[in-house]
Amino acid sequence: MAKAPVLMIQGTASHVGKSVLVTGLCRLFADRGYRVAPFKAQNMALNSYVTLDGAEVGRAQAEQAAAAGVELRAEMNPILLKPEADGRVQVIVLGRPWRTVTAREYGRLQRPLWWVVRQALDILRAEYDLVVIEGAGSPAEINLRRTDLVNMRVARYAGAPVLLVGDIDRGGVFASLYGTLKLLPPAERRLVRGLIINKFRGDPALLRDGLVRLERLTDRRVVGIVPYVEGLRVAEEDSVALERPTSAQGDLMVVVPRLPRISNFDDFDPLRAEPDTAVHFVNRPPTTGADLIVLPGSKSTAADLEFLWTSGLAEWIRAEAAAGTPVLGICGGFQMLGRVIRDPDRVESDRPEVAGLSLLPVETVFARDKVTRRVRAEVLADWGLLTGLRGATVTGYEIHMGRSSGERPVFRVYRSDGSVTDDGAIDGQGLVFGTYLHGLFENPVFRRSLLDRLRERKGLPPVGRPASWDRHAEYDRLAEVLRTHLDMAFLMALIEEQRGPR
Repeated sequence: MAKAPVLMIQGTASHVGKSVLVTGLCRLFADRGYRVAPFKAQNMALNSYVTLDGAEVGRAQAEQAAAAGVELRAEMNPILLKPEADGRVQVIVLGRPWRTVTAREYGRLQRPLWWVVRQALDILRAEYDLVVIEGAGSPAEINLRRTDLVNMRVARYAGAPVLLVGDIDRGGVFASLYGTLKLLPPAERRLVRGLIINKFRGDPALLRDGLVRLERLTDRRVVGIVPYVEGLRVAEEDSVALERPTSAQGDLMVVVPRLPRISNFDDFDPLRAEPDTAVHFVNRPPTTGADLIVLPGSKSTAADLEFLWTSGLAEWIRAEAAAGTPVLGICGGFQMLGRVIRDPDRVESDRPEVAGLSLLPVETVFARDKVTRRVRAEVLADWGLLTGLRGATVTGYEIHMGRSSGERPVFRVYRSDGSVTDDGAIDGQGLVFGTYLHGLFENPVFRRSLLDRLRERKGLPPVGRPASWDRHAEYDRLAEVLRTHLDMAFLMALIEEQRGPR
C-alpha cells in the first residue's frame, strides 16, 4: 500500500508558531478535500487532552485534529512528556502512562520509543491522505541530536519536505533561519525545502532586501511571510503564551495563580473571550481585588501547593475567601482547596502527605492509575455561584491521578467508558467549589451564568448572552491567512512530488 505524502513544519526555536501553523494547514488541506492527520512524534507539554477511548495526547494535536475534521487518536502524538517536580518527567506512550524517569534516564530509552514513533507514523500514512508533521524546539540543538525523536530523525525516516519557521516578532529572524540551516549536516539541510517568516507586523516590502539576501545565502525560497494574527483563539500548549500581556479592562477580574507546573491553562481561553471579563495570571498576591480566584490544574500538586505557601498566594487566597471572594479549583486546584493530599505510594512526590488550603472539606489520595475520560455532566448544586444551574448539562474531560472524597458534590458525571460518578465539592455558601472537569468554561450557558452571578454580587446587570466561542471559526480564519500568505503552488508541488509518476 502506498504511503500518504507528508509535510513537516520545523522551527528555529520553541514558540515560533509551529503548532498554530500546523493547525492552520490541517484546516487548509482539509478544505481542499484531503483527509489530514496531524503528527508530533514527541511532545513536552502540560496541556493535554483525551481521545474518545481515554488516551492522553498533547493539546496541540487535539486542536490540529479538530481543525482537520478528524477524530483525535493516540498515534497523532505517540510520546507525551509531562514534567514533574525534582527534574522528573512522566512518559506517556500511545496515550497511557509508561513510566516516570529523570532526563538522564529518558535518554537511554530512545530505541523502544523510536520504534513506537515509526509505527505510529506508518499507521497514519496508511489511513489518511496527508500527514502534517510538527517538530519540536529546533532541529539545530546540537547537544540533543543523539537522542532526537521528533525533528530531523522523523524527517529522514519519512522523507519529509521540511518548511523551517522563524519568528520575526522576537527579532533576529534572518540570523535564526540562516544559523539553523548552517548547523544542520548537509543531508538534513537538503530536506529543508523552504523558509517561512512568521508573526510579521507591518509592510512586507520593508523585508525585500533582507529576503533577497537570505535566499541567496541559504539557497532556499521564502515561501511565506505570515502576519501576526491578533486575538487568535487557538489553544496553545507552551506556557510562554502566558507571558503575553493581558487586558486590565472588564467589569470582572478573574485572578489565576500562575503555578510553576500549571497544566491545561487553555481552560481560561473562553473567559478571555468574554468582553466583560479580564483574566490575570499572577505569581504573587495582586494589589487589586479579584471577583473570582481560580486555582488551575497542576502536574505536580504538592510542589505547586508549596509554591502557593512560599509566594504568599496561599494566605492571600484564604484571606480573600474569608472575606467572601469566590474561589474555584480545577483538577489539581480542586485538590489544593481540600484539607489534605495523601500520596502513600509516592506517585507524585516523595512526601506522603501535604496540608491543603482547607477551604473545602475534601481529602485526596493519589493512586497509580490515571483517569483520562471525556465526560458529560449534570449540575447538582443550586446555590451561590451555581444558582439556577441545577440540571444543566456540561461537557468536559478528566485527566488526573488523585481521588477526592468530600461532601456536597457539584456534578454527576457520565464518562465515555460508561461509568457514572459524582464529582467535585462545594461549600455551604456556594462561593468555594472545586471539580476535576477541564473544559468547563467552554460550556456557554454555564460560563455566562457563573459570570452573571459575579456581576450580581457587584450590583451590575446580567449580560445574559455568552460571547461567541467557536474554535472552528478560528480555524477558518487561520486557514485563510495561510492561504493568502503562503505559496500554495509550492506547497502543493511538495505534496505531489511524493506521489511519484502516475
